[in-house]
Amino acid sequence: MRVVLFQLACPDDEPAADRGARVLTELRGLGTGGAGAGGLGTGGADLVVLPELWRTGYFHFDRYRADAEELAGPTVGALRAVAAERGLHLVTGSIVERAPGGALHNTTVLAGPDGALLGHYRKIHLFGHESAEATLLTAGDDVLVASTPLGAVGLATCYDLRFPELFRLLVDRGAEVVVVVSAWPLARLEHWELLVRARAVENQVFVVACNAAGRHGGVELAGTSLVVDPWGTVLARAGTGPQMLRAVLDRARLSAVRAEFPVLTHRRLGTAGSSVR
Repeated sequence: MRVVLFQLACPDDEPAADRGARVLTELRGLGTGGAGAGGLGTGGADLVVLPELWRTGYFHFDRYRADAEELAGPTVGALRAVAAERGLHLVTGSIVERAPGGALHNTTVLAGPDGALLGHYRKIHLFGHESAEATLLTAGDDVLVASTPLGAVGLATCYDLRFPELFRLLVDRGAEVVVVVSAWPLARLEHWELLVRARAVENQVFVVACNAAGRHGGVELAGTSLVVDPWGTVLARAGTGPQMLRAVLDRARLSAVRAEFPVLTHRRLGTAGSSVR
């Protein structure tokens, strides 16, 4: 599986519409040999990932309501069209979704290579520390693991990394790759790297973690997108600035790690599902 992570910046002075157009142009360039988001040549891709709230900018809380769209709205629609045009699986990064009842969610979509909507995930753990997300948005309730020709793909978002039970639930539902979209601040960079690798190791799963970069809303983002294998080995690491990061995932590696060190089969659970003490 050829994976491409778009580690995007969301500058305060760049209109959301301009950023959307820029990203669509970059996506259409995949596989053509043109220049990518970080000025790098591009090759083919099977799975492309964008970061959390990249169009609005996570820390632009005052823009959430105005930027909110339905899942059938223009942003997701354009991204699904590009996925079909380029024949790739696309994790759209998240948008501020306006649900039918009016609630706002931090929602990520997985689109297939025919443009089909394979599933969407509404962020369960909303961030409330020096952030207005938890007061402006409504938390989701459901996890997502989608079956694809690339393997079973689970989705998570940023602050979810601090809640290992979510990742174990994804793996229990068959996830082989967990894609994390994020807008993680530079101030907690060490936590970002530690948690991404821990979630991969403890669940023996690939973790593809795409973070935002640059500065917006007065906050410096960490960048440092990571691709980690089921043994915790870092396959690819980005710098702190805008960049296109590439990696190749070998599903045989996942099977080998789980067979050689079958830690997931050694779990002991009580009758109610809680861990034995």
